[in-house]
Amino acid sequence: MKRVLTSLLIVGLTVLQTTASCQDSLPVLNKKTLLFSDDFTDTALGKNWILEVAEVERKACAVKDGQLELNTVGGVTAWYKKELRGNVLIEFDRRVVMEDGPNDRLSDLNQFWMATDPRRKMFSRKGDFKEYDSLQLYYVGMGGNYNTTTRMRRYDGGKLEIVGELKDSGHLLQPNKTYHIAILVKDGVSGFYVDGVRFFSYKDSRPFTHGWFGIRSTKSRQRIDRVRIWRIQ
Repeated sequence: MKRVLTSLLIVGLTVLQTTASCQDSLPVLNKKTLLFSDDFTDTALGKNWILEVAEVERKACAVKDGQLELNTVGGVTAWYKKELRGNVLIEFDRRVVMEDGPNDRLSDLNQFWMATDPRRKMFSRKGDFKEYDSLQLYYVGMGGNYNTTTRMRRYDGGKLEIVGELKDSGHLLQPNKTYHIAILVKDGVSGFYVDGVRFFSYKDSRPFTHGWFGIRSTKSRQRIDRVRIWRIQ
């Protein structure tokens, strides 16, 4: 009898895990329209992106070998120039480089989205992380705090609220691994997915429905490629 119950329990757990894994996957979106794509074949970064970085580090943030490389000590944010509105899907490939370079540090694969400035001083910063506290936005820092935490935050003009946190190794960074990142904004819910697996899903009672998307890092060397932004229904 014990063996039968054990077998049933194992089968039941398997079904539950399979169901959970399906629910935690990036949904198939059949109705979507491509708004923007960048494979970084053009070295003129300024056509599509606005860099916020200290002037002494600006040259270290550039298109190299068909990828955007962000290589700084103090921090950098690369903003997509056009403001986004409504339901969107943002996708890109990203890797934290660990090759014994002076800034190579396994930490802070960060991103902002639906960002606006209540004080109307957007694009006036120099890349220091604290400068962004005054914005309204959603943020995920994957592998923050020297790769010990992965957090999602809601910024509201000075109020920073942690709305999700993960600390297990499966949700932290691996060196030199290319991740496919997806940010899904739909009907007041922001989802953050890594390689098709949902890390966070946050339903906001007062959602930010428009704003800018930014790729963010600090003291590290990271490479970004295959950016796609879609309007979804």
